[in-house]
Amino acid sequence: MSGRLRVVIVGGGVGALETMLALHDLAGGRVDATLLSPETEFRYRPASVALPFGRGQVHRFAISDAAAAADTRHMPAALDRIDATEHLAFTDTDGTIPYDVSVIACGAQRVPALPGALVFRGEEDVDSMKELLEGIDAGAVKRVIFAVPSTVSWQLPLYELALLTATHVGERRILGVKLELVTPESRPLAEFGGDASTAVEQLLGELGIVVHTSTHPVRVHDRGLDVVPSGTLAADRVVSVPHARGVPIAGLPHDREGFLPVDDRGRVRGLDDVFAVGDVTDFPIKQGGIAAGQADLVAHIVARQAGAPLAEPPAARPVLRGLLITGGTPRYLFADPTGGHGETAEASTDPLWWPGGKIAAHHLGYYLANAPTLD
Repeated sequence: MSGRLRVVIVGGGVGALETMLALHDLAGGRVDATLLSPETEFRYRPASVALPFGRGQVHRFAISDAAAAADTRHMPAALDRIDATEHLAFTDTDGTIPYDVSVIACGAQRVPALPGALVFRGEEDVDSMKELLEGIDAGAVKRVIFAVPSTVSWQLPLYELALLTATHVGERRILGVKLELVTPESRPLAEFGGDASTAVEQLLGELGIVVHTSTHPVRVHDRGLDVVPSGTLAADRVVSVPHARGVPIAGLPHDREGFLPVDDRGRVRGLDDVFAVGDVTDFPIKQGGIAAGQADLVAHIVARQAGAPLAEPPAARPVLRGLLITGGTPRYLFADPTGGHGETAEASTDPLWWPGGKIAAHHLGYYLANAPTLD
């Protein structure tokens, strides 16, 4: 262990595992890494949106196996606080981990943003969505609104729920069901823009989903959904997605939402040896592919610090990659949100990244494509 850079990576999600695997590949044995995570499994959560419709599966992977593949020790505990001056990470089990560099990737809380709506967060809300579909099948639910709250940082899963519900209705030839989508965006999935938004608009139209753009959902009540600026839209049920909220970490700075402020190299502002990636940061888009890109940049910087013969990394340029489940042929969506207003956006039925899938992460994607599951 002597002479190797001590790195502690905090978290068990996409950002943490991509950092761990990328650092192993880039540093070439120059780091002594610890993964601090209370989770024992990595679950392929983006696939959960298809579960209520009897499609797909959420595969599970042992975090200990991933850590072993990256020559990293896994400590099954949560982070309690950081002492950035003494370079110590304290766990909730009274453990202490000395480090030279720490990478915080412990995610964010998912909280309801539209009270009264069915909030789909993932696996824990599959049964609620199934009950909604049963109501549609029985004729008890005739009007459903899919509402994008103004504060949501990743809207794509709600579009998937709308498209999958429309496919469900069409396949069963259920008459008299009206599906609507309300969004404050100027056009569907405006974060992508360009051809990607155009493709989504076409899909929504083909499936008969009425779209209200530049419209803010405000309140759910027994008559439907209050929206601004147009008033009230009648609905039997309203479906929404959660808002991300940061979890302040003792010893580290955070903004008023609890997120860690980072610079364009992923460093927590004011701290040279603490980095952060993924949903825990103040980057406005909370998405697995974004977290993976941030993780790759941080792993590159840390590997160089450990002595790996790597060139200075290019300036951070986050790109959006999203696989949209439609009920039919999925769409791969790509955009460079820092390159203009959607001019770089692209939509395709063929994979736009390797190895494809819902999570666009180079090192983690390769690992998951070859690793055994716990299913």
